[in-house]
Amino acid sequence: MSKPDRHAPRPPDLLSPWATPARRELQAEARAFARDVVLPLADELDREKAEMPRALIEAMAAKGWFGITIPKEHGGLGLGVFEYCLVSEELARAWLSVGSILARGQGLGTQVLDDERRLGLLRKSARGEWIGAIALSEPTAGSDLAGVRTRAVREGDHWVLTGTKRWAGFALAADFVEVLARTREPRDGEPRSAGLEPFLVVKKPGTFPEGMTGHVIDKIGYHGFLTFELALDGVRVPESDRLTGLYGDQGADGDSGGFASVQRGLNIARVHTAARAVGVARAAVEDTQAYLQEREQFGHPIGEFQALRFALADMAAEVAQARAYWCQVAHLLDEGEPAESESAQVKLLATEMAVRVTNQAMQLHGGNGYTTERRVERYWRDARLTTIFEGTSEIQRRIVSDRLLPKA
Repeated sequence: MSKPDRHAPRPPDLLSPWATPARRELQAEARAFARDVVLPLADELDREKAEMPRALIEAMAAKGWFGITIPKEHGGLGLGVFEYCLVSEELARAWLSVGSILARGQGLGTQVLDDERRLGLLRKSARGEWIGAIALSEPTAGSDLAGVRTRAVREGDHWVLTGTKRWAGFALAADFVEVLARTREPRDGEPRSAGLEPFLVVKKPGTFPEGMTGHVIDKIGYHGFLTFELALDGVRVPESDRLTGLYGDQGADGDSGGFASVQRGLNIARVHTAARAVGVARAAVEDTQAYLQEREQFGHPIGEFQALRFALADMAAEVAQARAYWCQVAHLLDEGEPAESESAQVKLLATEMAVRVTNQAMQLHGGNGYTTERRVERYWRDARLTTIFEGTSEIQRRIVSDRLLPKA
């Protein structure tokens, strides 16, 4: 009987009360896929700032992962936010962008007005044949989405969109782009979000539709797909492509329903971000665990030095803590709880943790950590973004504090 490899880290398993045989099986499947398929591609393509190959997306689609949260009767797996985050953590452990691309399915871009068409799009989304991009932010409206200025003007049975959108990831390769635009100014006594509606801009992958142009934003990390700033100059959208919600979530009645659905969807997105951050931090811990046993100085593996051992222990404890918390909050969302404060808290804690842990991992790798020869620099670059997208850490603190203390 061969001895186990002392360099091989032992990945964490699910904790009770969330562990079920089905979830363990799903976790094992995603973990093997991330290790055997995603990680080699990330090692090759990330340093080139290249896009993930379509074959990889098709392989994930074949497993049904773009329809994790879509009901079975519409072709999905019929699972919840928990399973969605579970798979995403495993994929992000190998490459953050692959853990993110799943969000571009899950019923995104299906909330059209016609019921028959909506059900058809749900089935396409579940099959990974309807993958989109989201254009919410603008050069002057990021954290403050109510400040969106892109205009949607009604002309007969069409809406005409004009404005600029920023941070639209996967926009060129997508089947559609969801655009948040203002149809009117708020009336007296209405919230600033009144008049904001999401629109579906259908397009052919690899091209932009008439009236839309885009230029690539050169990022320091989060490679795997391209991120764009989009210019909309008279993009025509039929009334049938005005959406009732985002993130696959049915919006409330009335012309503020679209914006309300953005807020609900962001709670799920923030837990999803926490799970992805945990995946990246886990990668840093596991790689550091192996490196401390491989690297020798002064005649000993550096993992024998107490200071380094204790640093690794702190890293592992922080990852485990954040992991348990995203599991708890995902469970709350699956139980129908709004969990707005909890979603903000877990996003804040997990992403800030990922920055600390990946930074410490680079330190423990010494000079080797500051090279592209080791994966740890990728984890560090990717972790840094998690504190910014889906609402900055400062926005999460504001959400939590506003629910703890009255406003002046």
